[in-house]
Amino acid sequence: MSNTSQKKKVLTEKQEKFLEYLFHEAKGDPLQAKRMAGYSENVGTATVVNSLQEEIGDYTRKFISSSATKAAYSIYDILSNPTELGNKERMMAAKDILDRGGFGKIEKIEVTATTPLFILPAKASSEVEEEYQEEED
Repeated sequence: MSNTSQKKKVLTEKQEKFLEYLFHEAKGDPLQAKRMAGYSENVGTATVVNSLQEEIGDYTRKFISSSATKAAYSIYDILSNPTELGNKERMMAAKDILDRGGFGKIEKIEVTATTPLFILPAKASSEVEEEYQEEED
């Protein structure tokens, strides 16, 4: 992997503030986050968001992963209080967060074969040429 793809993009102070506000005080509202970060009203919200697409994606993945613990506790709480109103919706939301965070149900597939199959390493080109010449003779 090249060094250029591993370099982290240097963000301006406003961009850093925008990301922090977007995932905290603004609760995902990019217009509000833009204002809170100190951007001019003349700067389009789409311009700010487009320039930070990769970072917003990273923050979103981290946000969902960090929410997985709360989702797991919600499921546990439902087990402890199964008759509480709204449990079905809470369970669906918790399950969705866990699935999106990579903690979904793991499905295993068992593969069986009636006759074994062996995959052999490729022959060297000189061996193939020798066999070809023997067949011609």
